[in-house]
Amino acid sequence: MVERACRRCHYITEEKICPNCKSTDLSEDFSGVIFIFDPENSVIAKILKIEKKGQYAIKVR
Repeated sequence: MVERACRRCHYITEEKICPNCKSTDLSEDFSGVIFIFDPENSVIAKILKIEKKGQYAIKVR
């Protein structure tokens, strides 16, 4: 399957609807990947305002 990144929250998924924010605005054109395992204690998650663990794109076009 094809991975897509949500343009709204940057969550990476293989679905056609983002399971994180329920948006349908997804793109196959993204770069950079970060993995958030513990969003409550992650400085990166706080800076990027990520509240759920998962795989996120750094830049989505």
